[in-house]
Amino acid sequence: MDLESVINRNPIKEESWKTVLTLAYQSLGVVYGDLSTSPLYVYKSTFDEDIQHSETNEEIYGVLSFVFWTLTLIPLLKYVFIVLRADDNGEGGTFALYSLLCRHARVSLLPNTQLADEDLIEYTIDGTVPVNKKNVGSGLKTLLEKHRVLQRVLLVLALIGTCMVIGDGVLTPAISVFSAVSGLELSMSKEQHIYVEVPVACIILLFLFALQHYGTHRVGFLFAPVVLTWLLCISAIGVYNIFHWNPHVYEALSPYYMFKFLKKTQKDGWMSLGGILLCITGSEAMYADLGHFSQLSIKIAFTLLVYPSLILAYMGQAAYLSKHHDIESDYQVGFYVSVPVQLRWPVLVIAILQAVVGSQAVITGTFSIIKQCSALGCFPKVKIVHTSSKIHGQIYIPEINWSLMLLCLAITVGFRDTRRMGNAAGLAVITVMLVTTALMSLVIVLCWHKSIVLAICFIVFFGSIEALYFSASLIKFLEGAWVPIALSLIFLVTMYVWHYGTIKKYEFDVQNKVPINWLLSLGPTLGIVRVKGIGLIHTELVSGIPSIFSHFVTNLPAFHQVLIFLCIKSVPVPHVRPEERFLVGRVGPKEYRLYRCIARYGYRDVHQDDMEFERDLVCSIAEFIRSDTSEYGLGLGNFEEDTKMTVVGTSSSNFEGVRLSEDDVHDHNGDSDPHMEGPSELMEVKKSPERVKKRVRFVVPNSPQIASDTREELHELMEAREAGMAFIMGHSYVRAKSGSSWIKRVVINYGYDFLRRNSRGPTYALSIPHASTLEVGMIYHV
Repeated sequence: MDLESVINRNPIKEESWKTVLTLAYQSLGVVYGDLSTSPLYVYKSTFDEDIQHSETNEEIYGVLSFVFWTLTLIPLLKYVFIVLRADDNGEGGTFALYSLLCRHARVSLLPNTQLADEDLIEYTIDGTVPVNKKNVGSGLKTLLEKHRVLQRVLLVLALIGTCMVIGDGVLTPAISVFSAVSGLELSMSKEQHIYVEVPVACIILLFLFALQHYGTHRVGFLFAPVVLTWLLCISAIGVYNIFHWNPHVYEALSPYYMFKFLKKTQKDGWMSLGGILLCITGSEAMYADLGHFSQLSIKIAFTLLVYPSLILAYMGQAAYLSKHHDIESDYQVGFYVSVPVQLRWPVLVIAILQAVVGSQAVITGTFSIIKQCSALGCFPKVKIVHTSSKIHGQIYIPEINWSLMLLCLAITVGFRDTRRMGNAAGLAVITVMLVTTALMSLVIVLCWHKSIVLAICFIVFFGSIEALYFSASLIKFLEGAWVPIALSLIFLVTMYVWHYGTIKKYEFDVQNKVPINWLLSLGPTLGIVRVKGIGLIHTELVSGIPSIFSHFVTNLPAFHQVLIFLCIKSVPVPHVRPEERFLVGRVGPKEYRLYRCIARYGYRDVHQDDMEFERDLVCSIAEFIRSDTSEYGLGLGNFEEDTKMTVVGTSSSNFEGVRLSEDDVHDHNGDSDPHMEGPSELMEVKKSPERVKKRVRFVVPNSPQIASDTREELHELMEAREAGMAFIMGHSYVRAKSGSSWIKRVVINYGYDFLRRNSRGPTYALSIPHASTLEVGMIYHV
């Protein structure tokens, strides 16, 4: 899967207007599908129970005024003009903000950080201002770094926002599809449509989730046209309704009508804000999907098309309702009643397609954020399938997909009305926005190094607006708002238990590392027979010798001639460039043939497939051997430190380095005479008469001249690669220490153990033949 070039290009720099407009058009189908669906259910949810639609029109004008200013202040002012600027090397979302904070202040609880990570190109290139030590932010940074409790609060805050996004992935498809299908109620009697509406919505949802594993790249080209058609449709209907029913409806845009609305309706009006809040569902997607597009393209699409279309749609509905007070039933306040009769069936079809597109974007976003959580050690390892080799971000997670489908169907069948679905979705949306506001205020101080007064103004202004909506949503706890809280609590406990257990297990590994003196005392053979082949030992440690290695050595009669301690870790950047992928070093003297390789990935990186990763791993070791001139390489270093590492890129990014070539050859003799093809190649001859073998060779640069000991080491690595690779993994049983509190025993012995047993192992080990895999069990007392 060749995604490296797609991922590591920077789509933000030096864009032509043609590219910007193309991206703006494409963003319609991905970013604005959910936000554009809101007119289907905002007025219906608002007028459902809390307030009545009276002859004075004060209620409808007040609601329109609230909708207009909410859309203007939150999506337009907050997200488009402020939050979009807080990108993490072009990426956005809750974890992008948390990642920025982790890099500018040492607040990450992950213990495997290294100074070498700070040398990554994307670690420093994020458009931030150089640090001014006299800035007030330095005091805040020190405060966060000193107190671990504050670091935990920051992590929990980020996780809460993430969990609410996952909850939104359950609720948005339900309310969008159900609201779109509700148009059937105007074509049949009340008694009939209640038996048709729910089954049709469930069939569409089943179809939607069942097609996820095919990916959307085949039909993705239809998404933007569907959303564009929908936006033009609702804006045209809005303009028609304004001029046909009430041309003076624009007066309701004055904030004075919000004051009149609250004064007249009082508590009922405040409770109805939970319905008005739904007009900004999907606004967070502008920031979360930033990595697929660019700031400018998202801004252009929203300000020039999405925002005016939505305003016209809401004004048109208000104009129609202001002249129609003889409401026979609650659904007469819905979207479809304001659509001209001749257009209702075409609009119904477009609305259903629009709801599917909006739901698809939310589901894909849920997959993406769970992948990020897993990469940063906050979610158990799950199977991630990349459904497109060209479109970055098109992923599918089977376990999550079917879980979302069951939850979505349960909510649709259980609630059966948009009011309670709206209450649930509103709370999830506003909670994510509150988390973004809180984290953004820290970014203003710690990353942008602006005045703390500016950060306070930001959080007070936007936080007070969002807190008002949050309180109105929370009061509906028993009427549906409990759903996102329950879902988020389940995911939050899962994430925190996994994160806590992972940290404790790592700390145990660090405390029980094998001293280097023990290794040196064994000698170059490690005290056992060294057989041909490469032994790949998976470890979480970034330095030192894991205790599981001593367990292997003392219990096995033979070991491989080349041993590699492999650590695959995530760093708090969205992408690690291919030329910076590996950190390679030696463990012990040169003649021991022990190496450490740390493969670094960003939280949005695509992990390579097994064969490609294996080739790059061997090439990185070969390139390290060729270019190694350190004291370690000469056997003179201080092995106690074990910190000397060299940055080596993947073979595809390092054209001047060592490259691997493998051929299937038929050998008819058993000779083992080394053969050279030109000065630039090291080759291992064919073996095993009349058998198909894998012939391995390293293609190395012509200069400088390779020393004899380096040539010998490369030759031995070739032999080992040709003999095959065995994967050695520890099967750990994690238990709480004796004397631990009952909470810790429950969390570790039951919670973390259950998640660990049901999570997946390292991605590169999934397709390895069982004969090439060795697992050894160990008990961890943490």
